[in-house]
Amino acid sequence: QVQLTESGGGLVRAGDSLRLSCAASGRSFSELPMGWFRQAPGKERDFVASISWSGGTTYYADTEKDRFIIYRNNDKNTVYLQMNSLKPEDTAAYYCAEGRTTAQAMRELKAVDSWGQGTQVTVSS
Repeated sequence: QVQLTESGGGLVRAGDSLRLSCAASGRSFSELPMGWFRQAPGKERDFVASISWSGGTTYYADTEKDRFIIYRNNDKNTVYLQMNSLKPEDTAAYYCAEGRTTAQAMRELKAVDSWGQGTQVTVSS
C-alpha cells in the first residue's frame, strides 16, 4: 500500500501562484501514474491533472490546462502541481492520487488506487 502525503496548500489571493507537493512512500513510485483531484464543499471530487509514470505524458481538465502544470521527480518520489493565475473558484481541498492503470484513465475516480489526505487551497478575491 502506498502512502501519499500532500503539502503546500494555503490561503492566497486571486492571481497568485501556489505549488502543491505529494510525497509517496511504500511502493515503487516511478512505476505508477499519479494525479491530482479537488473537491469543493458540497461538490463532487473532480479530476484536475494526471501524469504518466515517466512524466512524459500529462492530462488536464479543460478548465485547468492553461494554468496548472503537473510534473514529477521520481528520484524524490514526489509529484507536484504548479497552479498559476489562481481564481476564487479554485478554492477546494486538493487530493493526490495514485493511478491503477494509466494516466489517461485517471480522469475517472474509479481509476484511482490510493488517495492522500488532502491539502486545502483557498483563493480570496
